[in-house]
Amino acid sequence: MGNIVSVSTIGQDSHRFGEICGDTMIRLGGTDIPFDRPLVANSDGDVVLHAITNAVSGYTGINILGGEADKICLEEGIKDSSMYLKKALEYVKDGKIIHCSVTIECLLPKLKPYIPGMKESICSILGIPASSVGITATTGEGLTGFGRGEGIQVFAILSFIKEI
Repeated sequence: MGNIVSVSTIGQDSHRFGEICGDTMIRLGGTDIPFDRPLVANSDGDVVLHAITNAVSGYTGINILGGEADKICLEEGIKDSSMYLKKALEYVKDGKIIHCSVTIECLLPKLKPYIPGMKESICSILGIPASSVGITATTGEGLTGFGRGEGIQVFAILSFIKEI
């Protein structure tokens, strides 16, 4: 039996808001959230799952977003970002995710009531306990376009263990 090592990776994604269109939903972390503007994206625009997918790609070295996800989305018409994350996880052969930390920057919508649902969705997809998923949200004090209400930016850090 070899040594167990810990590896951490980071993923980022962001999307701009579209025009105000009244009652609509955006999806973050697999959770539908009422909001008056959609996120501009080919898919459902779930920037939380996209950032986590990019963190998985950082571990495997296989880029899913902009690659296989485009095929799934544009050719097969599958807009659900959880499918892209599940595709990325197929390439994790030699490690196990043990923790996920997500930071969301946006002025609106206010996310606090939706964080428990996002945690449950994320832990279900990643196969880890909800206690191993941390989600924080910030406005960034309005210093960026995200903090001024122009869109949403997300950073995700995944911790893996693997035997070497």
